[in-house]
Amino acid sequence: MTAASTSRSGIGLATDSLTPLHWLGIVLAVATGVLHLVLGVSLGLPGLGGSLFVAGVGYLGGTAAILVGVRRRLVYLLGIPFTIGQIAAWYVVNAPSFSALGIADKVVQVALIAVLAVLYARAT
Repeated sequence: MTAASTSRSGIGLATDSLTPLHWLGIVLAVATGVLHLVLGVSLGLPGLGGSLFVAGVGYLGGTAAILVGVRRRLVYLLGIPFTIGQIAAWYVVNAPSFSALGIADKVVQVALIAVLAVLYARAT
């Protein structure tokens, strides 16, 4: 049994069918997900910190779903508006003062949206 195969319990990684584009999306989602988790914890979980933490969990949960092969097409589709919502919320909360880290994260998220759109189109 390989690392990419299913375990006896029926849960395991399903990475054999992942393309380089999938892996790029995974890197982008993990990067923004970890950043959101760290910011959420550092700001405190009630309020804005809590919403950032939940967003981070969303990105990492979506990544986990892709890695185990759960409804990938649906994950691509849901990831697009989820990420657009993150960008819109960031703009509303931070305008007109944007940090370099925030801008870099939004560049990552725009790239993630593009990757998800291509993956969704290819899966259709």
